[in-house]
Amino acid sequence: MSDLYKEPRSSDPFQETNDYNAPFNQPPVVPPTNSKAVASMVLGILSVVIPYLGLIIGIVGIILSSLSLKEINRHGEQGRGMAIAGLVCSIIGTLIYTLIIIFIVIVFIVAASSGDPDIFSDI
Repeated sequence: MSDLYKEPRSSDPFQETNDYNAPFNQPPVVPPTNSKAVASMVLGILSVVIPYLGLIIGIVGIILSSLSLKEINRHGEQGRGMAIAGLVCSIIGTLIYTLIIIFIVIVFIVAASSGDPDIFSDI
């Protein structure tokens, strides 16, 4: 019976001990994930997927991801990878739809300046 039970050597009777008569270590506290980083990643993905509205969503995603990166650096929260992914996806989505809109505007300008009044009748 003496092999199964060991008396704690601590002077504090309320302190928990393990088999080696040392106090239990508390589990490490994981800092919370920044919610703006999650939102920026979602908006970044949506900016690539949703046509034409992706330009506006991408701009909001860029702003949100830059704010979340500042908060992560200041408070030591998790989510840096999500914020960077949101930033990259938002930039890509914004560039894609900016180029598409510029291309459409150029096509309409060229078509309107061609001089043919019935050019838009097929549309």
